[in-house]
Amino acid sequence: MVIVASGTAGSSAGPADGGVGPLLRAWRERRKVSQLELALRADSSARHISFVETGRSRPSEEMVLRLAEHLDVPVRERNALLLAAGYAPRYPKTPLDDPALDALREGLERLLQGYEPYPALVVDATYDVVTANRGITMLLEGVPESLLAPPLNAMRLTLHPEGLAPRIRNLREWRGHLLAQMERQIALHRSQALRALYEEVAAYPVPEEGPTDEPADPVAYFALPMRIEHEGRILSFVSSISTFNTPMDVTVAELAIETFLPADPATAKYLHSMAG
Repeated sequence: MVIVASGTAGSSAGPADGGVGPLLRAWRERRKVSQLELALRADSSARHISFVETGRSRPSEEMVLRLAEHLDVPVRERNALLLAAGYAPRYPKTPLDDPALDALREGLERLLQGYEPYPALVVDATYDVVTANRGITMLLEGVPESLLAPPLNAMRLTLHPEGLAPRIRNLREWRGHLLAQMERQIALHRSQALRALYEEVAAYPVPEEGPTDEPADPVAYFALPMRIEHEGRILSFVSSISTFNTPMDVTVAELAIETFLPADPATAKYLHSMAG
């Protein structure tokens, strides 16, 4: 098990000078929800929603949280809405090394260990690695120490021309998938740190892809795989990302568990042989 100290997630843009109204309107428009539809969801009226958005009416703390819930606003941004409306933040941001999160950390470690020999890791809102299992360690063999220094960043490791990028046989496809994933998160979280990371990794030169020989027995992949070379073999993985349901803490809300499932029988067989 590899434990790496997580960096601080980038803070979102500060509250608008106009108070909570413009922020709520921006979230409603982002979600493509009309004032009437939001009013029906939140057991309010379109007139009241309009008054809140224009600043003619100050919403109660309960109303701010109710609207945020129905607009699926991230937990960190719900605190920003409350501050803009003149209320105290509702959701704490507990450091990962705080004793209050001991059970969480232990659970994550057990989960990743149980997933071995398949690779799995936990990242924060800016893709800094919180913890990873031995399957990930195997894939990182040969990566320069300069890229492995804390805080370890999953996007930087994957796309850097001295990282995993030269070994990824379908790099252009996989790179496009990762950049699109980051773009969606930037639109959702408005994180300056995530935007800076995106601009950094998007600017990396793309190494020439290695041979693109397909397996002797072509595989009908059920999702876009990452095809990566390891010790002369081509391993194929599809990834799955999980987050916590109804989190009550900013730190926990921004954790993501990414697991890599073998995309073909040959990859699964090789990983089990390595573990055995």
